[in-house]
Amino acid sequence: MRLAVKNLALLGTILVLLTGYSPAAPQKATATSPKSSAIKPVSSKSGSSPSKTRKKGRRRTSWKKHGQQGIQADRVREIQEALVREKYLTGEPTGVWDARSQAAMAKYQTDNGWQSKVTPDSRALIKLGLGPDRSQSALLNGAPGATGGVATAAAPEKR
Repeated sequence: MRLAVKNLALLGTILVLLTGYSPAAPQKATATSPKSSAIKPVSSKSGSSPSKTRKKGRRRTSWKKHGQQGIQADRVREIQEALVREKYLTGEPTGVWDARSQAAMAKYQTDNGWQSKVTPDSRALIKLGLGPDRSQSALLNGAPGATGGVATAAAPEKR
């Protein structure tokens, strides 16, 4: 009796496992138009298909650039004037961030021990005198940007 129950349980387990298994049926090419014969099936040697490599639940979105994409001409002119003043650039400021300007800024940053791959570096701009206005008059007057746009006032005296 015990042996029969074990055999029955084993047979039931095998049947349950085999019901989930179904070999993939080969795809049949249908010749509905002359163009369909030009379509080549994807071979397993060329790599996995895009549907297998894409993660489930992930949306397809277009690639967007974030952050500042370029330097405005007036800001470029300020940077070039500072580089000319520091003797890293020669000639007149043009307002165009060209290879000559990039090389001068990279040299300035390298000479100061900073990175030179991404230009301009904020530390370099501050050292050139082009950083944010942190003067006492700007701080006392509550200029926007100097204190984050929040002006502080002195507390009134209590009597």
